[in-house]
This record gives sequence, C-alpha cells and structure tokens, in this order.
Amino acid sequence: MEISFKTQIGGETLSIQAGKLAKQASGSVLVQYGETMVLVTAVSNTDPRPDATFLPLTVEYQEKIYAAGRIPGNYFRREIGRPSEKETLTSRLIDRPIRPLFPKGYNYETQVIATVLSMDKQNEPDVLAMIGASAALELSDIPFDGPIACVRVGRIEGSYVINPAIDQWEQSDINLIVAGSRNGIIMVEGGGDFVSEAEMIEAIFFAHKEMQPLIDIQEKLRDSMAKEKRSFALPEKDASLAERLEQLAADNIRQALTIADKLERRQALSNVKKQAIEDLGEEFAERQSEAKELLGDLQKQICRDMILKEGKRIDNRATDQVRPISCETAPLPRVHGSALFTRGETQVLAALTLGSGQDEQRVETLLGDETYPFLLHYNFPPYSVGEVKRPGGPSRRDIGHGALAKRAIEKVIPAKETFDYTIRLVSEVLESNGSSSMATVCASSLALMDGGVPVTAPVSGIAMGLITDGEKSVVLSDILGDEDQFGDMDFKVAGTRKGITALQMDIKIKELSRRILETALDQAKRGRLHILDRMEETLNAPREELSPYAPNVTTVQISPERIGELIGPGGKHIRQLQNDTNTQIEINDSGLVKIAAFSKEEGEAAAEMVRDIGSEPEIGQVYEGTVVRITDFGAFVQIKAKTEGLVHISELAHYRVKSVSDIVKEGDKLQVKVIDIRDGKIRLSHKALLEAPAKEDGESKSKDNRGGKDKDNRSRRPPGKNDK
Repeated sequence: MEISFKTQIGGETLSIQAGKLAKQASGSVLVQYGETMVLVTAVSNTDPRPDATFLPLTVEYQEKIYAAGRIPGNYFRREIGRPSEKETLTSRLIDRPIRPLFPKGYNYETQVIATVLSMDKQNEPDVLAMIGASAALELSDIPFDGPIACVRVGRIEGSYVINPAIDQWEQSDINLIVAGSRNGIIMVEGGGDFVSEAEMIEAIFFAHKEMQPLIDIQEKLRDSMAKEKRSFALPEKDASLAERLEQLAADNIRQALTIADKLERRQALSNVKKQAIEDLGEEFAERQSEAKELLGDLQKQICRDMILKEGKRIDNRATDQVRPISCETAPLPRVHGSALFTRGETQVLAALTLGSGQDEQRVETLLGDETYPFLLHYNFPPYSVGEVKRPGGPSRRDIGHGALAKRAIEKVIPAKETFDYTIRLVSEVLESNGSSSMATVCASSLALMDGGVPVTAPVSGIAMGLITDGEKSVVLSDILGDEDQFGDMDFKVAGTRKGITALQMDIKIKELSRRILETALDQAKRGRLHILDRMEETLNAPREELSPYAPNVTTVQISPERIGELIGPGGKHIRQLQNDTNTQIEINDSGLVKIAAFSKEEGEAAAEMVRDIGSEPEIGQVYEGTVVRITDFGAFVQIKAKTEGLVHISELAHYRVKSVSDIVKEGDKLQVKVIDIRDGKIRLSHKALLEAPAKEDGESKSKDNRGGKDKDNRSRRPPGKNDK
C-alpha cells in the first residue's frame, strides 16, 4: 500500500512517502522537500549477535552525483566507494540522535542507508535524511523509541528561519541542526558568528517548536501502515551473582575510582575486577564474561552515585572546575606555527602550515566543485590512550572531531582578500582523557597566533557532561573520559570572549530539558573564559611577522590579454618560470598572478619576470631584445614573447647608417628603448641608449633646407681608418 503525508515546514512542503520504493527493507521512506529527495531504508537482522557489547548499528549516507544532474568528475566517472567527508559527517549526524532510542542491550545488526536521489541546490538533504531515518525505523519491525524530527535553524537580519535555503546561509549568523522528540532536545550540531548563550538557547527551542509537525506526520504514517514491532526483552541478569560481586568489589571499586591518574586508575580497577572474579570460586568459573559485564555495570553505578549523592567526581574536582592547564608555543622550530596544549591528562600538539592557492582542497559536491583554503585535520593515534593498534586512515570519529574544531576556528580566520594563504592545521592528540576535540581548538588557536596569522581573536573550547537519575541532575565541566563513558551527555562548546562559534551536543537519554541546557551553557561559558585566560597568559595576540620558513606570497596584476603569453603553449612558459625561480604561480582570469616563494629574493625575481612578460610595453621602457628580422628600412626586435617593435635605420646609431646589417644581424641581442606606440605599432630606438658623440669646435650648427641635415655631414659617416 502506497501512502504519503505532507506538512508545511519553513515555508516549504515536506512529504514522506512509503510503500512504493525498496519494499523488501524492514522500513523505507522517500522524503521530499522542494525538489530534493532522499530515500532512507532501515534493515535489522533476524538473528542476534551474541558477542555484541554495544548496539551494532551502522548508518550510511550516500550522495549520488546524478542527483544534481551531473556526471562524476573522477577517472572512473562513477561514485567511488570511499565516502566523502560530507557523507561521513552526515552519517554521524543521523547516527547520533537515533542511537539512544534503541532498547538497551539490543544486539541485532541494524543498518540505515540514506541515498540522495535528487538535489535542487537550494534544500540541503542532510536534515531530510535524519527525518527519513526516524520514519523508516517507525515503519519497520525494529524496536525504536521514536519518532524524532530534525530541522536546520538560521538567523537572518535578527529573525530565526527554519531550513534556510543554501544561498541564504551566508546571510545567517547562526547555522544549527537540531534534532528533538516531542518533549525535548536530542542532538545539536552547528555554530554561529560569536552568538551569545541566550541566543543559542532561543534558536534551539525555536527549532524544537517548529519541528513538531514533522513528528505529527510520522505518527500518522506509523498508525497507517507500520509493522508490528518484534519482541525484544533484555535478558535478566542474575541478581544473586550481581549481589555477590557487589559484596566482593564495591568498596574496592569506589576506592580505585578516586585515583586521579587515568592509567593508575585503570590498572587498579582491572586488578579489583580480576580479584573479584577469582574470589567467586569454581562455582562461577564458566560465567566470567557475565561477571565482567556485571562488574562494569557496578563501576558505572558507583561512579554515578558518587556524583549524584556525594557531589564527588573521580578526580575530586568541583562540578564546575577545569583541570590544570599548561600552554607552550613554538615547540616545533621548522613549521610555520605550533603549540602544545595540555589540560589534565589530555594533550594536543597543533602544527600550522601555510601554502598558496594551489594547496587549497578541491572537492566535488552536489553543488559543484568547491575549494577550501582552510583545513584542519585531527589525528588520534592509539598510543594517546595507551593502546596497541595498527594506525590507519582517519576514522569517522577523527573526521567528526576535526570538522567540529574547524567550525570553531574558521570564524576568526582572516578573509582571503587580506591574508592570501591556504591554511592547514594538524592536531596530533598525544594524550587523551576526555575532550581532545576541544583541546584541539585551543592548541590550534595558539598555533595560528604563533604563526602570525592575523586571527580576529583566540578561541577556546570545553566539553560538558551530565549525570541524571530523572529527578536530580548534575552538570559537569571539562569531563574526563570515564565521565563521558558513564554519563548522559557530551556537550561541547567553543568560542571567543564575544560569543559561541561552535556547538555539539549528544545525549544517551531520551531527551533534554531547556533548564538543563541553560545550566550547561552558562557553566560552559565560565569554563571557556577560564581556559582563554590561561591561553592568553602564554600568547594573547598573533605575532607581528610570519615564520621565516613560511612562503612569501606576492601578487602581480597583468593585462588579461597577456595571460596566454605568460602561460605559453601547453604551459611551457609558466613551468619554466616556476622552475627557474623555485616558486609556485597561479593565474586567474582577471590577470591577477599570485606567486608563492620560500624566499623573498626568489619571489621578487619571479614577480619581475611576470611583470616583464605580462605587462604592455610603455613609452620610455628599456628592453634587452632579440633581432628577429632585418629589412632595408630597419630591424624588427622582439622585446617580449609575441611582442615586436621596429628600430628604424635612423635609430640604430648617431651617424648615418648605410645598411642595417652593418650594425645588427638576425639573432643579435640589442638593447632598445620604446619611443612611441601608435595604432598597436611599437617604435624602438637603440640610438637613444647610446652616448651622443662630442661635437667639433666651431662646428656649424646651422641646417640646410634639405631634410634638416647638417651642412657638414662628416660627423654622420662612420669614422674611417685614415681619420685622425
């Protein structure tokens, strides 16, 4: 049965259609907004995965280039297998709000796939994919505590706007993606142009109010054709075994949890659990995996009780206290800027590299080819958490953390018009015990200032946590890794003293209230400003000069008609110029030439050559030209590629020249001066660069009436060997 429901959202009709496409999936829907369409399917295996210790959910978001009416630009002319960064980030966006809504302990392999089938270049498909994921799960037999909805919210000229069109984004000082349920917020992702906490709260709950019709139509869809949910009940745990383990290990776990050092605490907890399992005796020898799971639950409950009932954190900090901070700039002597930021047991080394326009990242998207002059790459090696693992390419987590840090910092990056460099930051996480992404923000901000990049302000970031039992809630500042693992919220906030630039919130409970969000943002602001104070004690403004190892970028404006001449056939001239001067050169259609050199001398040499080739000759300029053709009346001299001028026979010397070949031959180098340009013809003179001969005493200065020649012509003939 085919069915469709529609609603108005953000001034546009959104429809969810089911029962027509992909009917063998457990659940499938087609979501349309404008002319953007996304097919979303959900499938869950019928057999459980007994070894699963977490929800075995995978989410894949796919952008088909045909959706925008284009053929892929790669060699294979098809969508390649590896997802783009945009696809990876959107997959994470879909995963984060739906994951907490599956039953605890659900161990069936589950997959959600969102495929963009049509893109109108005005309505972004990511929020449609998130709505579709909820709707497909609602229609399926998969247990899911939904529905949820998602919208993008912006603010244009002071007014909040739902799902602003892509061409409106630049006008908006807020860009948030908000996912929510009927009664609360589930996920927030986005940023703003130095927006206050109060304004962010208003934007989030404006989005929550406006998304309600999307929940309404999903409920209608579910009531019309949803499958019966499969029965799933979490196996009951052995209460007697849990009680026995609590007696054996609770006090020791509590004591181990007060050890501030992460590695010591981890080892102490491991020893406690190992001893508890040994103390169970032979009776439970075959149930060690069950015992380990129960001990993990016990550790989580003790950790949460310490915070909720005793007000005591793992490392004995106050709930709003930030760990000790140390900052160091320029630890790497040869990079263009660097910084080492340490907060507690989280440590990040950031390295800055500056390049030319040729170093910009070029990406093929549904909107066309795009270039990015600012890059931030996040690396999380296994040694940062004391693990042994094969290093590989960036994971989804690495890409997500890098994108969050980039969004936090890009608001303070100078415009290309005032700082014409490609900027790459690399974050190397050397140690991690909570919030390495926010440490990346702090380290990267310091590295930019150390490199002399004229950022408008330093940026800091902090991660907030939450422990709640439904009645009492405690918000934690600067959470540890264990507090993130056992807690109910991971809320990251970054910005300057003026306001917020990036925001990311995920929860493990069903929804979050406005009161908790307001408390978390207020507490985050105090922590963020405290971190800025510590950073500014080390470096509070960009250095006045760039690193001597950074490329020197020079711009030269040439006539657009001379671009071909500068490039040469097949790029021959420009390649030769780059090789001769050890520079990188790029040219745009307006004739603006950008030269990147690793020394001032090489840059100036290249600039001079470009000016020489790319500029139009002017009267008074002097050239070292090549004689390319001789005639009876003069010599044609090439002064630039594809540019010739005539040296008339009368302009070759101060005396009367009988034959041009007496002075020059083809191929000779000849220094000439431009004396006239008329109707595109260039008149040159060699005589003008020669010293005039001294006149003899008493020489008549009068002229006859024939051609204005001297009466005494001897001074004009070449000196003979008998002259004295």
